[in-house]
Amino acid sequence: MCRVIDPELGDDLVDLGMYRGCEITGGSVTVHVALTTASCPLRTQLERDVKEQVGRLSGITDIHVRTSPMTSAQKRDLMARARLRAQEHPPTTEIPGRTRVLAVSSGKGGVGKSSVTVNLAAGLAARGFTVGLLDADIAGFSVPRMLGMEGPLEASKAEAADRVRIEPLTKVVGTGLIKVISMGFLSGEDEAIMWRGLMLQRGVQHFFEDVAWGDLDYLLVDMPPGTGDIQMGLARMLPRAEMLIVTTPALAAQKVAARAADMARKGYLRVAGVIENMSGFTCDHGERYDLFGAGGGERLARQIGAPLLARIPIEPAVSAGGDRGEPASLQGGDAGRVFSDLVDAVMAVAPVVEMQGCTVRILDAIEAAVADKRAGGTGKTA
Repeated sequence: MCRVIDPELGDDLVDLGMYRGCEITGGSVTVHVALTTASCPLRTQLERDVKEQVGRLSGITDIHVRTSPMTSAQKRDLMARARLRAQEHPPTTEIPGRTRVLAVSSGKGGVGKSSVTVNLAAGLAARGFTVGLLDADIAGFSVPRMLGMEGPLEASKAEAADRVRIEPLTKVVGTGLIKVISMGFLSGEDEAIMWRGLMLQRGVQHFFEDVAWGDLDYLLVDMPPGTGDIQMGLARMLPRAEMLIVTTPALAAQKVAARAADMARKGYLRVAGVIENMSGFTCDHGERYDLFGAGGGERLARQIGAPLLARIPIEPAVSAGGDRGEPASLQGGDAGRVFSDLVDAVMAVAPVVEMQGCTVRILDAIEAAVADKRAGGTGKTA
């Protein structure tokens, strides 16, 4: 049974808890298999695979497969095992190992998630970092306009490469660089992308596997709203990704955003922090108005046990900068200062991994230990 693989979950039936024992009477064997649903579309294939594997055993003359549906609790346990297993064996991608991957997510649309992502990417690049920006909101892309960038994307094959890879478009920001991939470079801005869930997930997978990202300090992924196929695919393809949850102050938005955090927890992804957007508006005469309520970010952070990284007020400069392709984080003013503080907070909770520095420190420690050993010491280092 250990060689019978569930083609959807990618693991064997025994480890997944789908094998529920067998009955043997002479040369007749009846195998019991639990399915997630009685109408499982893979039922016929699983039955065929079980019969094929059991039929290889000597002395077997007759094979029966009996299936039964799982309970809700059994299905939850199954999916938890499958997600953990997938995290332990992630697929190969073009994302460098040292890159800090931050998925900017929300439970619902309209909370300014893309605006936050673009301004955070520009702010990090302004600090001298090389930042990848993957617009995973395939059907609702808006990143190209917010950055003032246009396609088309091109593909090339380096001399030592084994296949053709897509080249991201780039935007220089100070001493840093933003590398951008978006469906907006492949489709007209007013053209609807009418793809089903599995096609959307496959499209994002191509952006992870077939883009020549090169060296990156950060990769920001602008996620679509909700907790669907693309979000689950991210947990499988990049299990080292961390989540930044964007919400507005309203209680309804906070409750919906909590679902995105719950999805991260179930996918074994770390929630690096919460960002409250549209936290209030201050008019010219200094009066503050909480147009969308108050306290949603703080409540969500407390609920999920993650830090509140920023409370971004309603600033006309943010939407105006997005329309012009000039991120407000680069323009100074009140909006620029708020996003600068957000960059500081993100760098604190998700600092760049300097692999070269780590390697140098390890080699220095080994060299010191060898020298100490030769001098008659213990060879141990603190």
